Amino acid sequence: MPITKRKNGYYWGSKGPFKTKKKAQQVAQAAYASGYVKKSWQDILKKEPRKGTGKKPQGSTRRLYTDENPKDTVPVKFRTAQDVRETFSSSAFKNKPHKRQSQIINLVEQRARVAAKRAKDPEAKKRLNAAHKVALSRKESSKRKTQRMKT
Repeated sequence: MPITKRKNGYYWGSKGPFKTKKKAQQVAQAAYASGYVKKSWQDILKKEPRKGTGKKPQGSTRRLYTDENPKDTVPVKFRTAQDVRETFSSSAFKNKPHKRQSQIINLVEQRARVAAKRAKDPEAKKRLNAAHKVALSRKESSKRKTQRMKT
């Protein structure tokens, strides 16, 4: 955890608030020396990128689901079979390379399968199973295309 200055004037490090940055550095060094912290004290003192920049700190779990490249995003729907067909026929999907399309198809198929499995309402289960069937057939055709491209 980096040492950062908060509004109240205290420095926050890996072990809590400190009045001076020097004290925070000393505690960070001691924590590393004792084996309490696995990172070196220099790594602890490095400042993480600001939120909203799209940069994820290396080795950090912070902002795990941040969209690092929003231009590559494809809106995905899997509520009904028609939604799945519309997702796969959208220009945002079709403009992607085959490898990326395969990832998106796999994502839609997995989500539809799990949603159908978890659905309690029989009508919803039927609707989601139909969506899963469409996604599964598209996944199989994508597999065949991949095999054709390999030869």
